Amino acid sequence: MRRAPHTSALAALTLLGIPRIGTREWHRRVREYGSAALAIEALGDNVHLSAATVAAEATVARSISLGASLLVCGDEGYPAALHDLTLCDSSDMSPAPPVLFALGDVELLTRPAVAIVGTRHATATGLRAAERIARSCAEAGALIVSGLARGIDATAHSGALSVGGATAAIIGTGIDVAYPADHRGLQQRIARDGILLTEQPPGQRATRGSFPERNRLIAALAQVTIVVEAGHRSGALLTARAADALNRITAAVPGAFDNAACLGSNELLRDGAQVIATTDDVLAMLRLAKADAPGALPPPSLTDAERAIWEVLGNVPLELDLVVERAGWAADACLAAVTTLELKGLVRATYVGALQRA
Repeated sequence: MRRAPHTSALAALTLLGIPRIGTREWHRRVREYGSAALAIEALGDNVHLSAATVAAEATVARSISLGASLLVCGDEGYPAALHDLTLCDSSDMSPAPPVLFALGDVELLTRPAVAIVGTRHATATGLRAAERIARSCAEAGALIVSGLARGIDATAHSGALSVGGATAAIIGTGIDVAYPADHRGLQQRIARDGILLTEQPPGQRATRGSFPERNRLIAALAQVTIVVEAGHRSGALLTARAADALNRITAAVPGAFDNAACLGSNELLRDGAQVIATTDDVLAMLRLAKADAPGALPPPSLTDAERAIWEVLGNVPLELDLVVERAGWAADACLAAVTTLELKGLVRATYVGALQRA
């Protein structure tokens, strides 16, 4: 729904600023009246309306001065994946934020996304795993989502950026507040080369509750949430639980059974999370092909249709319908080309019927 710039955000923030109208009540009233503006009209001469309007105007003005985009729930540009938060039955999670503040490329939020989270006190093995997973997925075109915390989170962001990939940092402070302070440089780089996203207004400092709230956004934005290392009390486990409640794929990297940093993530595996044994496992979950090595050339003597199929496929299995879609040829031509490639020994079907290069 298109509206005049910032008019929608101003109404949304004003309604949210009325005492006793939290996120859940905000959604209820918007559903009832059709929009935040109409819900405000229904308030009549509310004694708090003037103060809420002034505060909302200040927030919008500050956001504009910072170069931030304001994404309003229900408007074009708002991440569609977050609507699942409002539909979710879990009473432990707040609904979708009425307004998001973003710095960077909002279009990145439309990419296939994987959340990589874990402990702040990671081992060298855990940091290496986080970096490799992030690099591989970013090279394949995925958005790497994490929370900019020390340890696993920061390593995942840095891994994506190191290969020129896309990353989204979901933070629990205002868009202009660096937390932790020593990640200011990384936060600024993500805002420039990726996207920084928060539901907290500019100037908001870290609070005890803002980070658990942030975790639900990380889980909702990603199709797959991977816990690399997490102890029993790690916030990463909250992200995994949110992902599970949202019917997202939850996964974990196995760790040493006697390492405190791995006890929580290992228990996720015990309780049914997917095992991440290699980076290919993640790409298969995202239905992405592995990025080819530079200079890789297709075999000679292929028809145009066979070449298209071969270029779509990588070392990660892809389902046939996705291969057909990406190859850009008619289904019957693709099927014929796949058969020929299998006879030539260049393509093979996996045990679940997906295809990959031989």
